[in-house]
Amino acid sequence: MFNFIDNVQTYSKEALQAAKYIGQGFMVTFDHMNRRAITIQYPYEKLIPSERFRGRIHFEFDKCIACEVCVRVCPINLPVVNWEFQKEKKKKQLQTYSIDFGVCIFCGNCVEYCPTNCLSMTEEYELSVYDRHELNYDNFALGRLPTMVNNDSMVKGIKGLGYLPKGIIEGHIDNQ
Repeated sequence: MFNFIDNVQTYSKEALQAAKYIGQGFMVTFDHMNRRAITIQYPYEKLIPSERFRGRIHFEFDKCIACEVCVRVCPINLPVVNWEFQKEKKKKQLQTYSIDFGVCIFCGNCVEYCPTNCLSMTEEYELSVYDRHELNYDNFALGRLPTMVNNDSMVKGIKGLGYLPKGIIEGHIDNQ
């Protein structure tokens, strides 16, 4: 008789504990239902990168002194610097400069250690192409100014999406 009562008590405790866990799961689900969607509609909405975002590298040909510091500090020796020594000026003359963004890891060492600040990181992150050889940018492509997300009137810029409790995501910007 007491064995039967103990079994009923154990079963009741386990059933209440299971109901408690199911209730906790529902609370998490309902909490997430009240939050704003984090997914963005990409072609029509774009994230505005933070100030320290490491995007495509911008290169200023006139400032470069062909010192090749960028090549030495790059973990994969990526920048290709072609120069010619001018005997009358006793200086290096930069011929071409190129970076293959299909291989680049966007570490930013080249930008950080450049003595003349001819390299800078931009906020451009849309580098997708159909042929990987198109990602090999020469000094003309690297010198092109980046496209800004804020300047496109057809795109709604979203400043930053982070996980914030209770569905509050601030910083949405309307470009209309």
